Amino acid sequence: MGWTGKDEATPSTRIATVVNSLQRTERRVAECILADMDLIVELTAQEVAERAGVARSTVIRTCQTLGYRGYPQLRVALARELAQSASAVADYGSSALGRIRADIFALSMALPQIADVLTESAVEEAVQRITSANRVLVLANGLSSPLASDLAMRLTAIGRPTEFVSDPIGQQISARQLRPADACVVISGSGANESSIKAARSARAANAVLIVVTSFASSPLVSLADIALVVAPAHGSFRHELEYTSRVPHTILIESLVEIVSGRLGEASRSARSTVLGILSDNLSDD
Repeated sequence: MGWTGKDEATPSTRIATVVNSLQRTERRVAECILADMDLIVELTAQEVAERAGVARSTVIRTCQTLGYRGYPQLRVALARELAQSASAVADYGSSALGRIRADIFALSMALPQIADVLTESAVEEAVQRITSANRVLVLANGLSSPLASDLAMRLTAIGRPTEFVSDPIGQQISARQLRPADACVVISGSGANESSIKAARSARAANAVLIVVTSFASSPLVSLADIALVVAPAHGSFRHELEYTSRVPHTILIESLVEIVSGRLGEASRSARSTVLGILSDNLSDD
């Protein structure tokens, strides 16, 4: 599976979202590009091939998989991305606070890219299904589990009652009891968590609508999904996503989805929020 996102997405974003589906030799080219973009932009296709230890034709094929006509178009895109990064460099020092500020700045520069793989049709259908489903079940495991719990609570608070199950076996049981008019949302950064895949298969067996939120366009969960919401990693590499597993992009998507669903629910959502605020007020201490 090749690149299916927006044309203006940067090379690093394109690589990050499809690298796990590339052929072994194509992945070597992609990893070579990410390892030193400053150098790669100065090299010919043959020189990149020699550096990656592959044939020149593999370099061209990798470029095409990433959505470019060939290597010259990739070089232009790399030069553009490098220029944008260079113009945004900021020095915050080496202190702990400086590092925090630098990380926040780097994230702010990457955030515009996280929607580059989302499509209008997928987002609209996901919102419609979540809003109109008889039941909504949200599932996740590992580091994505808190996001699923948060999504379920947020949707419930706006008048869209939503269930969350944390136990992996319980997830499969709950998903298998869904009906065709129900929706199951599975969140997984990698799209390859085995427990989440089993739960997704249970939802598919129940003929419920399966909505997947992930960072990688080619993954086992996406292959199962009726609707795939692919959010590009905040940091442009598969390795960084695996090592640091940033869930900031997913958090942003989830918060936006909740607000959109709330708008679609109209007066029912406003009434539910009023009730929630009353409950919160009753539970605040006077101290």
